[in-house]
Formats: sequence, C-alpha cells, structure tokens
Amino acid sequence: MEYFPAPLENLVEQFARLPGIGGKSAQRLAFYVLGLPLQEAQEFADAIIEAKKGVTLCPVCQNLTAGGLCPICASPKRDEHLICVVADPRDVIAMERSREYTGRYHVLHGVLSPMNHVGPDDLQIKSLVDRVAAGDIHEVIMATNPDTEGEATALYLSRLLKPFGVRVTRLAYGIPVGGHLEFADDATLMRALEGRQEL
Repeated sequence: MEYFPAPLENLVEQFARLPGIGGKSAQRLAFYVLGLPLQEAQEFADAIIEAKKGVTLCPVCQNLTAGGLCPICASPKRDEHLICVVADPRDVIAMERSREYTGRYHVLHGVLSPMNHVGPDDLQIKSLVDRVAAGDIHEVIMATNPDTEGEATALYLSRLLKPFGVRVTRLAYGIPVGGHLEFADDATLMRALEGRQEL
C-alpha cells in the first residue's frame, strides 16, 4: 500500500538509493525538498546535473576536476617527483588537511577486491604505471587503507612499480594520537612496533 503520491514515492526511493540513507532519512529528505520553493528545488536539481556533466578526471592524476588539470597537478609548488597513491578522491582531501604533503597524487578510484569483482583493469593502474615509466618519479607512497583490499592493492602496485627503480613506500600506521594501548588490537600493536622510530 502506497502512503504517498507516486512522484513523492519515487523521490523517496531515489534518496534511499544514496549510501548511508535509510528509509526514514530518505523520507525526511524528500519532504524537505518538497517543501522548498520551486526556484530552490530547481537550483538543487540543476546543481546535481551540472556536477554530473561538468566534473571530469584530471588527465594526469585521475582526481576530480572541472576540466583540464586539477589544481594540484597544475601547481608549480608541488613536488612532481613524488606521488601519493590513494583509492578515492576523498582521500586526497584527507591528505591535504594535514598540510604536510607537498607532492602530487594518483587516484585509483577503488581497490582490488576479487570478492566484488574489482580487478586491475577496473582501476586507474595503467595511467599510474605510465607516469612512473616516464622516468621522472623518485618515490611512490602507497596510501590505501590498512585493510585486506588496501594492503593487497598496495602490494600489487609495489610489485608492478619496482622494476622501474622507483622507491615505493607505505604510510606508517599504529597507535593513533590520543589512543590507549589497552584498546589497541594485536595487528595495530604489531604494526606500531614494526614502524617504531628513534627519538
């Protein structure tokens, strides 16, 4: 039994398809949009269409851009000999928040996941290999998540890139700042011990 008119039901269903949005949240969003003045609703819809049509991939790093090179690849202040490999454009934002990294990026748009039928051909791996093969890269930092798929992807890429004589490193991980040893799991403690540094 439908509680809402068909157009509203369709709007609820579309919001429910978004990640992290359940049925009740989808209803709240649909009612919010329905309550907007027509002009604001049109601007909202236009923003979605404009983003879908106007956002493309940077031809160098595969990050999202509004056409041409992304601002990071276009910047002469960035170290062009250093590449940080991330799985997702959101990871670029996370790295940039640290304000410590001054190199460039390469966005894979996913990680290897045989269970989800994601293989090397489904990711932006060939363009990374082409960048490294050009011969002007000194170090590639693997910054994929420290989970099974992220580790497998980093290992696969390091094996692909080693023949080019480039230094391949992995982000350090271990006990977070402000964390407590008693709450750390065995794998985290092991990684923290392996990555210890001299004071």
